[in-house]
Amino acid sequence: MATLRIAAASAHFGRDLEFDLQRIAKLIADARAAGAGLLVLPDAALGGYLADLRHPDPDALPPALGPDDPLLKRVAGLAAEMVVCVGYCEADGDRRYNAAVCLTGDGVLGRHRKVHLPAGEIAAYAPGDRFDAFDTPVGRVGMLIDYDKTFPESARSLALDGADIIACLSAWPTSITNRAPRMAQDRQSRLFDLYDCARAAENQVVLASSNQTGAMGGMRFLGQAKVVGPGGEILARTWSKAGLAVAELDVTTEIATARRVLQHITERRPNTYRTKP
Repeated sequence: MATLRIAAASAHFGRDLEFDLQRIAKLIADARAAGAGLLVLPDAALGGYLADLRHPDPDALPPALGPDDPLLKRVAGLAAEMVVCVGYCEADGDRRYNAAVCLTGDGVLGRHRKVHLPAGEIAAYAPGDRFDAFDTPVGRVGMLIDYDKTFPESARSLALDGADIIACLSAWPTSITNRAPRMAQDRQSRLFDLYDCARAAENQVVLASSNQTGAMGGMRFLGQAKVVGPGGEILARTWSKAGLAVAELDVTTEIATARRVLQHITERRPNTYRTKP
């Protein structure tokens, strides 16, 4: 059996890139000490998320980094033998993307630009246009960012591309329009967990979900990092606190067990599904 320890981080990140890098270094060190081969850091771990999701201030957006920015190379150096997924704001000419990169000390393994943008993000970011899985030392991985996981087609696209592990990087806040007095009662808290478990179960894959904590402007983030098995069961979680959710499992064996009788991917009936309203 080839077991793998997967760590999903719950932590706060802001505009200070050097501070963010120090926090990333600490999380990588903690994950390494826990024996993790894969670490999933939150969305916008380098530079922080938007401070206002409804009306983003164009003069207060996260710092935009090029796809080969030296800061990303520093994260790769910290990762060394570990596979690390990290989110940042990516610059491409005049466009910005909410982006994620998966890397090791040897370089970049895969990239993703957030496809599904909620209303406020459209003012700050351009949408990505694809979902691709990629090979890594810990298996075939695909990435989603935040709102992407609300749409079943996103994770399904990665599963169809052979992903055994889906990394979901988030800066997922409490409800903006109807915030509950307690975070555990917030509708977004319930949905965040629901989507994580559903995307893993419906595709029979392993899912590692990271998220930011703390606050940015008027946004209050949920935390709730977790590792979910291919049956939709939560194997480890941080709840609302900062920290690492770490789970050890044999990914190949667990997926084979989940698909032993029912195989959701091969038993689909694509010709019967509507793709347009």
